[in-house]
Amino acid sequence: MNRGAVEDWSPEQQQRLDDFNISRSVDIHCHCLPGFDDGPRSLEDAIALCKALVKDGITTVVATPHQLGRYDRANSLEQVQRGVDELSAELKDREIPLEIFPGGDVRVDERLPDLIESGEIGTAADAGRHILLELPHDIFVDVLPIIDSLRERGLQTILTHPERHNYLQNRGGWARECLEHGAVLQATTGSLLGEFGGRAYEAAWQLVRDGMIAIVASDAHDAIRRPPRMSEAIRLLTLNVGRDAARRLAIDNPLRVLSGQSIECSGSF
Repeated sequence: MNRGAVEDWSPEQQQRLDDFNISRSVDIHCHCLPGFDDGPRSLEDAIALCKALVKDGITTVVATPHQLGRYDRANSLEQVQRGVDELSAELKDREIPLEIFPGGDVRVDERLPDLIESGEIGTAADAGRHILLELPHDIFVDVLPIIDSLRERGLQTILTHPERHNYLQNRGGWARECLEHGAVLQATTGSLLGEFGGRAYEAAWQLVRDGMIAIVASDAHDAIRRPPRMSEAIRLLTLNVGRDAARRLAIDNPLRVLSGQSIECSGSF
């Protein structure tokens, strides 16, 4: 789905585009496809989430259903692309101005490089440059070999919501080591707003202040329980770390994912 005419955008979307002088406002991590995972169960639930994204100023979203882990060998690239096409057609029919690109929220798995080469797992926004990599929720796994293997294939790893993994908070050098191996970290808007509890809130802001976070994304799953909240996150980032940093995390780097460009972290080593 390609929406090139700016007059198609909602007032909230147009305001975001005008505020930052951009052509798209991108959310790289969103569970918006119906019936794929723990996101929307029905088409109407997915439509409600898409409307919430539009209201939140997002023009372009990367659909990232869970892959591997408990969704092992489900939600293949072909299935995700079909889901994107079907939801995009429905949005067009309902005149809801939102672009959708295929992607995945991929659980750490030693088979991942081979699954990418075979075409079973795709890249973020189908741009051929980034993989959103999800860590296990309760146990530590050394992801450096996978990060290195993906980098050798020209792929940059985006580690999703590390602030929500309590076991990482006692491993002070872990984030820096991942960054030194070429990965970047993505925080969730809800963490910055305190919606995942105090520990995730403190960890997220500490990572942001330390320059460890490169991207902020919604990881939205529905319109009510886990909505997008990008506008509020941008406001808080601007208030706490400045407009330039907010722009880099929530505007510029998501755009770089969409266009397949490498991302650098602002942290000093």
